[in-house]
Amino acid sequence: MDIASTPNMVTIAPETSINTMLANRVRDRGDGTVIERRAGERGPFDIAVSATMFDEHVMALAKGFIAYGINPGDRVAIMSHTRYEWTQIDYALWAVGAVPVPVYETSAPDQVEYILNNAGARLILVENQRNEDTINQVRDNVPSLTDVLVIDKGCVFTLSDAGRDVTDEQVRERSEAVVGSDLATIIYTSGSTGRPKGVELTHGNFVHVTENARAWLPEVLEDPGTRTILFLPLAHVFARLIEVAVISSAHCVLGHTASVRYLVEDLNHFKPSFLLAVPRVFEKVYNTAAQKASSSALTKNIFHWADRAAKGTSHDLETGKSRLHVKLAYTVADKLVLSKIRASMGGNVKFAISGGAPLGTRLGHFYRGLGVTVLEGYGLTETCAPSCVNTPSRVGIGTVGEPLPGTQVRIDSDGEILLHGPHLFRGYHDQPELTAEVLTDGWFHTGDIGMLDDEGRLKITGRKKELIVTAGGKNVAPAILEDRLRSHPLVSQVVVVGDQRPFIGALVTLDTEMLPGWLATHDLPPMSVDEARENPVVLDRLQKAVDRANRVVSRAESIRKFTVLHSDFTERNGYLTPSMKVKRHLVLKDFSDVVDDLYGGPVESEETGKK
Repeated sequence: MDIASTPNMVTIAPETSINTMLANRVRDRGDGTVIERRAGERGPFDIAVSATMFDEHVMALAKGFIAYGINPGDRVAIMSHTRYEWTQIDYALWAVGAVPVPVYETSAPDQVEYILNNAGARLILVENQRNEDTINQVRDNVPSLTDVLVIDKGCVFTLSDAGRDVTDEQVRERSEAVVGSDLATIIYTSGSTGRPKGVELTHGNFVHVTENARAWLPEVLEDPGTRTILFLPLAHVFARLIEVAVISSAHCVLGHTASVRYLVEDLNHFKPSFLLAVPRVFEKVYNTAAQKASSSALTKNIFHWADRAAKGTSHDLETGKSRLHVKLAYTVADKLVLSKIRASMGGNVKFAISGGAPLGTRLGHFYRGLGVTVLEGYGLTETCAPSCVNTPSRVGIGTVGEPLPGTQVRIDSDGEILLHGPHLFRGYHDQPELTAEVLTDGWFHTGDIGMLDDEGRLKITGRKKELIVTAGGKNVAPAILEDRLRSHPLVSQVVVVGDQRPFIGALVTLDTEMLPGWLATHDLPPMSVDEARENPVVLDRLQKAVDRANRVVSRAESIRKFTVLHSDFTERNGYLTPSMKVKRHLVLKDFSDVVDDLYGGPVESEETGKK
């Protein structure tokens, strides 16, 4: 199969905007809670915000923006952690016809300068003094920028107070004038290569995906009692889409938390019914549980036995079997281990939506057996998040599911995934040449490679630009090896290498959070990363992890050598994007000498034959 599609479930009127969807929720269930927030940075989410109350908060701030002089089409940047005020600002800007431009709060000054200039931002609202200091470093180089307002200094209240003389009718006039074809936001791709591109997404993009996702996934978004807490950055399209989808749903409740540092505590306070996260979060939950169970040989063996019981249960669900010994094992495993892991996620999670990178079958089966069905999906900033997603009744572990309603998926002759549908972006901001490169006859060339199974479900196998071709001519997609190797508790990140080389190698970084506990449970003294990367026991265990990863590929694709780096890849040092993707090109460039050492020297030039 080389093409698959799912028909629209909801037809969208061209005049429908994000504003329309909020108005519909206020009209239909104005008294119902739409957001739960808290008074401080930590603690219970004990302030219930009804749809009507949220609409009033949005109206007050929208009046402030009008009083400030924000006009329809004006770009206003937001630089902050995920928090209630971000959502309020988003909706207030949409209400007046303006265009919010998200900026990651971790962005460096030169990145912020580029985004503000490229977007032509008139105003930026930042979270705190640190963000304000970042803006002040580049403010003189951004001629369009008139002001910097700080959320922690009360700018939301100040703006709302300044808009008291603006009438409700003035806001409604602006809000109702916004239609589906109008620009809703410019989201700058965090980019694993080069300068970020400003992806222009319309109100129609958000409305189409939101309304069809609600119809496609009612168990997740529409059932009474559904609720989720956002901890991914709202600067990312994935979180932004969920923000809109939850507020537009009939019953769902939204929460915000600024950091994953206290995520377990926040999950227990909020008790979400579904989560959205990138695969690394699911990996960390699993590895943390495994690490805690490693305090003795007995508890370690019990954990791994429970792991097998969970995966066995998932396989039975997939095949429709009902094996008595699996059921009995699961009953005991659930009491001893699995129920505790569910409790650490809040105790109420039924579904999780995973995107941004491949989850892998290993974790997919574990979590389904745990009782948390991970609905792996696939999308990009250019597709307003999801293009494909598994549904609760048709989970295909190892795939990213069928096309979202209204979406067509085609596999090109070279294996590239092409997408078509009303969710596609309208272009890269002020970059028509780049837009023309990826949009051809209405089809978006994703740069990803994949295949469709007999059920029309998509499986991602790699990135065109990341395919490794060894000196022997073997094409190797690194994702499967990297996923397997990252399953070891000590491993944080992996970059598989070997382009034009005689064999496949890997650069490995250690997880500094997991290292102390792992050393203690293996009767090793405390040590630094530099000490651990040369420790024979650590290297032996990593070699065993490499050997396990190699079992899923041919010998020509297997990792023959690896090296452990001195430090991890992080956002702060520039090697991870905010959505936790490794900037492979930068790693290969900056660690070229380390790669050369793996192979005894640099690759030979084809022209000269010299190294």
